[in-house]
Amino acid sequence: MAASMFLRRSPWKLLPHSRSFCFLSPPHSTIFYNHRYHHGFNGYHSFSSISDEEQLSSMKSVFDGLKKLYEQKLKPLELTYQFHDFASPLLTSGDFDAKPMVMLLGQYSTGKTTFIKHLLENGYPGAHVGPEPTTDRFIVIMSGPDERRIPGNTITVQEDMPYKGLTVFGSAFLSKFECAQMPHPLLEHMTLIDTPGVLSGEKQRIDRSYDFTGVTSWFAAKCDLILLLFDPHKLDISDEFKRVISSLRGHDDKIRVVLNKADQVDTQQLMRIYGALMWSLGKVLNTPEVTRVYIGSFNDEPLNEAVAGPLARDLFLKEQNDLLADLKDIPKNACNRRVNEFVKRARAAKIHALIISHLKKEMPVLIGKAKAQESLIDNLEIEFRKVQREYHLPAGDFPDVEHFREILKGYNIDKFDKLKPKLIQGVDEMLGYDIPELLSNFKDLDN
Repeated sequence: MAASMFLRRSPWKLLPHSRSFCFLSPPHSTIFYNHRYHHGFNGYHSFSSISDEEQLSSMKSVFDGLKKLYEQKLKPLELTYQFHDFASPLLTSGDFDAKPMVMLLGQYSTGKTTFIKHLLENGYPGAHVGPEPTTDRFIVIMSGPDERRIPGNTITVQEDMPYKGLTVFGSAFLSKFECAQMPHPLLEHMTLIDTPGVLSGEKQRIDRSYDFTGVTSWFAAKCDLILLLFDPHKLDISDEFKRVISSLRGHDDKIRVVLNKADQVDTQQLMRIYGALMWSLGKVLNTPEVTRVYIGSFNDEPLNEAVAGPLARDLFLKEQNDLLADLKDIPKNACNRRVNEFVKRARAAKIHALIISHLKKEMPVLIGKAKAQESLIDNLEIEFRKVQREYHLPAGDFPDVEHFREILKGYNIDKFDKLKPKLIQGVDEMLGYDIPELLSNFKDLDN
């Protein structure tokens, strides 16, 4: 469950000569998990099998409370004004109970699958590694009683899974989507998502049979962390990769960059590659903040010190421990992030309802409806500004105009519902009173 967390009383230490993960259980038992590696992921990590009961209960009460608020106050608003068709599918029970998710993105052969195998110290069911694009599907790696693979069509109809919304991408995508289950201590606390290699060069001219950018955007909204992997010899950001990274806007706080296979170049080349990568990312991400970049070589092979140089071992070890610390914080921050995403969704649904009801109000009563609808759609930016001024809303909270316009063309505006103040009032009360009261009983995990 999402409420699983790391035992806060356990120390976070580095054992320089250790070559094993140490998973702490209750005081009377310690489970050592042997990890075959030579240069990375040395450390002492506490993935608790049982957690403080009071904190677990508090987190579960928050998730259950959000679920109840959604059913009673937010979902009626979304259904009335078709928010699920314009923005995000309706939430299910699985969305509230899901474990935190980490998605890996990158061009082919940047080491995404190898990174997961290195982290799990084992290959997951269906994993393939090679220099060519071997992972041709989205694979969700989660905890299970045994090793097995579940087809995409099956997992998307399970109510306890948060993947029901993926059905909108059609059977072409579902045939390229599957779940890999296996027993592993790490997977008890988070779910990993392996993705197909982003195409580059001539391969970009071959269209995929589904909306690849749309799928990555859907997963980005659900994920708690997004790792962008780069190869030192493949720093060019292809057109498809550029579209994928652009689709991550709004989730900048989740993005981390991994410069993988860094032991294949010497120190001088690594400095130049790092600078070139930051320059390329700056043009695509288009944010004033500097993106965190982790440098290392995340695989089970010995460190290539002949090429990387004597300083590489200490550098890579520190970088990899920083990355592990980031991963370690994911379950701890799951509750805060879940509440944050819920509040963001509620505000977006409210603004959507105000836009739709405003467009309905602008329609004529008897004649000229077709012409009026065409005019409203063509001048949607002006209508957005009217709603913004009338209700004193921040411009940054409004949806993308072009995306909204394209979907709106398929609807008859005159059929939309008028503004229902009680629904809006219910969401305002939820944001102003219900959620703060819900969180008042929740103790911050950092305390």
